[in-house]
Amino acid sequence: MFGAAALGILAWGIGTGVDVPGSERREDANLIVTRGDGPVHRWIVAHVDTKAQGHSMAGRLIAIWLLLAASIGLTLLAVARTRGGPLPAAVVAAVAGLTLAAGALAARGRLRGTSPGARDNGTGLLAALTAAGECEEPGIGFLFTGAEEFGLVGARVLAQGGIVSPGAVIINLDTLDQRGTLYLVHHDARGAGLARGIQPLLEGVAPRVARSRLPLGILTDSLPFARRGFAAVTLARLDWSTLQLIHTPRDLPAGLDLATAVAVGRAILGPGTPG
Repeated sequence: MFGAAALGILAWGIGTGVDVPGSERREDANLIVTRGDGPVHRWIVAHVDTKAQGHSMAGRLIAIWLLLAASIGLTLLAVARTRGGPLPAAVVAAVAGLTLAAGALAARGRLRGTSPGARDNGTGLLAALTAAGECEEPGIGFLFTGAEEFGLVGARVLAQGGIVSPGAVIINLDTLDQRGTLYLVHHDARGAGLARGIQPLLEGVAPRVARSRLPLGILTDSLPFARRGFAAVTLARLDWSTLQLIHTPRDLPAGLDLATAVAVGRAILGPGTPG
């Protein structure tokens, strides 16, 4: 159990941007865009970086789910062992196999190769740039964040640095494919209220528009802002086939319809948008 807990803490630390001794250090930057010197009450966010791994985002999610299942299985075996008596060999073998499979999939998550990042996050950037090109409201600002793929570092710096004034809302744009449901992903009650306010503006952009909590295993740039008390959501349109492309060399512009990204960029400028 202690070993599983230590691995969990290490994984959390890496995923949240904590420095790990001996690890590679990267340099990145955030771009902050405003019109005039007045207060900004609505920030539109999109991350500019991408990455490639040994497996796709879909593979990463499966690895995380298997790791969770393996951790639960190992914990249950440890508890059963402390109560004495032999453990069923079949059960031990099943948990051992699950642990090995989870470890093998997790190991494939190392950085490898390159990815064009057409969907993640070329589409989000297009939506943000569309909004920026048509925006005439000085109370709307734009944050183009770096190092999202490496622990949400850019967004964490902005959330902590006093750039975003209290009461401002955050609309993060991340992967707007032409397939699947258009999700308004929120993290807490504040974000849920923001999502409810934005949803009517997005009706018709996709066949289905839905509000959702952030799924286990996925991190987005709206999360650091939500943790700092801001109303924050992430807009994303995707399905399982999209997840199988993200973080691989197959995330190419070929076959990608940009209509959703353009429509979302225009919709979030609507006068009914909260903030």
